[in-house]
Amino acid sequence: MPAQPAPKAPRPRLQLLRGEALEPPPLDADALAALEAGAHADPFAILGPHRAGGRRFVRAYLPGALGVDTVARDGGALLGPLLERGAAGLFAGFVEGETSYDLRIEWPGETIVAADPYAFGPCLSDFDLHLISEGRHLRLWESLGARYETREGVEGVRFAVWAPNARRCAVVGDFNIWDARRHPMRLRHDAGVWELFVPGLRPGERYKYAISGADGELLPFKADPVALQTETPPATASVVAAPLDFAWSDDGWMAGRAARHRPDAPISIYEVHPGSWLRVNGAEPDWTLARERLIPYVRALGFTHIELLPIAEYPFGGSWGYQPLSLFAPTARHGAPADFAAFVDACHGAGLGVIIDWVPAHFPGDAHGLARFDGAPLYEHGDPREGVHPDWNTLIYNYGRREVSGFLTAGALRWLEDFHVDGLRVDAVASMLYRDYSRKHGEWTPNIHGGRENLEAVAFLRHLNGTIAARFPGVMMIAEESTAWPGVTAPAEHGGLGFQYKWNMGWMNDTLRYMEREPIHRRWHHGEMTFGLVYAFSEKFILPLSHDETAHGKKSLLSKMPGDDWQQRAGLRAYLAFMWMHPGKKLLFMGGEFGQRREWNHDAQLDWPLLEEPGHAGILALTRALNLLYAAEPALHRGDARADGFEWLIAGDESNSVFAFMRAAPDAPPIAVIVNMTPAPRLGYRAGVPVEGYWTEILNTDAASFGGSNLGNFGGAMTNGEPAHGHGQSLTLTLPPLAALVLKLRIV
Repeated sequence: MPAQPAPKAPRPRLQLLRGEALEPPPLDADALAALEAGAHADPFAILGPHRAGGRRFVRAYLPGALGVDTVARDGGALLGPLLERGAAGLFAGFVEGETSYDLRIEWPGETIVAADPYAFGPCLSDFDLHLISEGRHLRLWESLGARYETREGVEGVRFAVWAPNARRCAVVGDFNIWDARRHPMRLRHDAGVWELFVPGLRPGERYKYAISGADGELLPFKADPVALQTETPPATASVVAAPLDFAWSDDGWMAGRAARHRPDAPISIYEVHPGSWLRVNGAEPDWTLARERLIPYVRALGFTHIELLPIAEYPFGGSWGYQPLSLFAPTARHGAPADFAAFVDACHGAGLGVIIDWVPAHFPGDAHGLARFDGAPLYEHGDPREGVHPDWNTLIYNYGRREVSGFLTAGALRWLEDFHVDGLRVDAVASMLYRDYSRKHGEWTPNIHGGRENLEAVAFLRHLNGTIAARFPGVMMIAEESTAWPGVTAPAEHGGLGFQYKWNMGWMNDTLRYMEREPIHRRWHHGEMTFGLVYAFSEKFILPLSHDETAHGKKSLLSKMPGDDWQQRAGLRAYLAFMWMHPGKKLLFMGGEFGQRREWNHDAQLDWPLLEEPGHAGILALTRALNLLYAAEPALHRGDARADGFEWLIAGDESNSVFAFMRAAPDAPPIAVIVNMTPAPRLGYRAGVPVEGYWTEILNTDAASFGGSNLGNFGGAMTNGEPAHGHGQSLTLTLPPLAALVLKLRIV
């Protein structure tokens, strides 16, 4: 039952009977000293109910209390007074009968009645503890962390935390004025888990753990690694979460999700940093505003998915979420966990999938976080050659420790189980795979075979992807992997890592480098646009124009384009069309869809007033047209991961900086794409095609509706008998400047 004020009652005098013990057995001096110092490691051995001479007695340690009585839980009858014994705040006394009791505590200014935390038995089952120790507890957040529940008819919160190297652990919060002496926890030795049920607490309570290391040193108070809710940063406490009893309405979406994520399905992703997409009066938006504004915007543009930069709670806003500390808790910056669930449900109702960036590669060393959590390296490696990331000055998880691997796996499953998330984009996979990542000679240790591969990380990723594939068929696991590691998207049983998709970082780097060059110089770098097709079907790729390319001095996509304003907008339109027509799924970071000119700033919203200018509104219209065309034409998406769906038509016209290719799919009209990457129009340009007939111009990025000069081909062109580029017929076309044409064979 919750703690509640109680009327004051006169304190009875202790009745002495002939031959009766005057008081319960006293504590020895060492136990008293440890209790007063907040250093006693076994509180249940001395606190709560015990027996002496066949009678029940109770000890309670309540520093600052003026008086304590035991009362019957049923009816409130007085069962006996507890008197201070041996130390300030230590109360003890006999309790009449065997009925369940509560403590009536007189504090300065109020008297409350609450159940005794030390009257309850163990919280976790031996089976739960075994799963935790083995790293196989797939719903870890239901055992560790803070859970509001009812035990023996009493409401309260069960706390449990893994800290095997700790000498002592206590839970602290507003409910005990952050006094580390008040609520020491019970150690379950086999698992290294500390637990305590605190009666009377309810959701919304702030809390942390007071942990003493093996040497007895009290560490800074630690946030809960398995917290389901947190304070809003910069505050750092964990929060007892209310049960997530959300009424989902997405059964239809979930049933059809797997089909939407197949390699032959159209997948077009809008990447969003929730805190800077839109702001109202300078404040970060909440999930309610995102439901009202973001979802209809993305849907109207024809994207199939929203990808959110990391939303697991993170202390430093400037990390954009890529340095998280609470892998199980949605950041409080945008609302409560139920608000995020409602956002996902609304996305599904609008036909949009939700992907979140997930970061198992490293974590920050903030004092309240995972670093040396119980006074020793626990989640991280002890050796800095393995445990410290040199690029970000962060700590690296010890993937070879089964409890850590299980913690990370459960942290991923939480988003899929409780929030119906449709995919996880795993950040910085390359940094996980290589022991020498960003390290010089002598700064890393080889694996057991003498190699540079991180075998433990490989095993973790395979296990993670296999577990998710088995439990959630259709969820996309996406790797941000920037090297040539083989088989990232191959099944683990075939030697791969088991991801469904991989970001094509090579394509992104090469093509952006090309687009940043002055058009007059592009002829000497033609291969930067064509090289990606050498390996385009070695993995299942997503083409990412992501947040990483629009910050830290890299400029916005539009500002990367050379030339005057018109040329920059035309160049961006041509580049977006080249990407959307190219094999691979699509990803575009917010702002790119309308040509944001200013580099992205995570502390400010996008420059929405630009949409009042025709040139930027035209880029937005083109983005929508590209998405709709990509989804509507089977030739443009069915072969995204198949070499037989792509053919170069013109790959070697360096002098004109012209590229042409064809996309095809069975039982669907082929699509020809021709791109002119110079500001000079090409009149009467002959392009060879493999199929005779009339080719309809179904998209032209130079159209006036997109902000272009409206130069085109009057609806299409008919092949003629003149061979070109190795084909028996050709099209004679007008190629607008810095533009892409998309032509579809008319099937009669």
